[in-house]
Amino acid sequence: MKVGVIGAGSFGTAIAQIIAENIDEVVLYSRREKIAKNINNYSYNFDYYPNTKLNKNIKGTTSYNDLIDCKVIFISVPSSVFRETIIAMKEANINNSIIVTASKGIESNSLATMGKIIEENYDDSYVVISGPNFASEIILNLATATNIASKSKENLKTVKNILETESFKVKTIDDVVGLEYCGVIKNINAIAFGICEGMKINENGRYSVLTKGFNETKEIIQKIGGKQSTLDNFCGFGDLILTSISKESRNHTLGLLYGQKLIIDEKSSGVVFEGKNSIMAIKTICDKNNIQSEVVNFVYDVLVNQKPPKLAFKCLWDNIV
Repeated sequence: MKVGVIGAGSFGTAIAQIIAENIDEVVLYSRREKIAKNINNYSYNFDYYPNTKLNKNIKGTTSYNDLIDCKVIFISVPSSVFRETIIAMKEANINNSIIVTASKGIESNSLATMGKIIEENYDDSYVVISGPNFASEIILNLATATNIASKSKENLKTVKNILETESFKVKTIDDVVGLEYCGVIKNINAIAFGICEGMKINENGRYSVLTKGFNETKEIIQKIGGKQSTLDNFCGFGDLILTSISKESRNHTLGLLYGQKLIIDEKSSGVVFEGKNSIMAIKTICDKNNIQSEVVNFVYDVLVNQKPPKLAFKCLWDNIV
């Protein structure tokens, strides 16, 4: 079997490394020719993992034509370029592959999840993967568990067999909506926790906010068509806690900076925070569905309305129970 991965960044490369243990050939697509050449000539992605040698059956490419005969294609690109990636796949006549999205986010103008964008151009048999999965640990073959979801049981079985190794465990669920939104809303909870930490809110207060966010996430997901029980899985509780607490989490760091009244210029730094896009989209979705979320309002007030964190926190704390 031949499997493709689109996106030779940190997560795409890590997924390729895992898959390579189970598959004869993995084709890793990169926009940058330098990355593809380094993979083919040296078995290294020096831009992301300069100290980790990749499996020899991983082949770099900059052409979608090399992906046409792949049984499965994983997509790991920023949500901002996801639609153009799907369109490029269609234009290259990639029509017979099982598509797996490892990209988390909501398209800002359409409010579509990555899965919905796939559905618009292909069908609804795609697979979604999400969990407490830092790429820096996956690439080192450290203990990791994740969830995958799809409306197609056959595709779920195929993808699970491709992904699962002794260290990388995969649990299948049937809630595509819940799994995708878990991967988005966890960013908002991470920002909220980071803001509180940046403000030096005491631990009792911080973890009360995290609990509030967890329960509100259940309400949001249920009201938009997902299952509350999905939050009890790796893609829910596990990913929310990891992203909220870990110092390696970009969105935790983003909240921390806002709590300290420091703002990062993403354009000049080159650092992308998916949570900034997430809060705009989720706030709109909550308003459209008459969903009241104090944690969403808190993050929106600080990041978008630029309300002083202390004033925003007082509003949140007044409604914590």
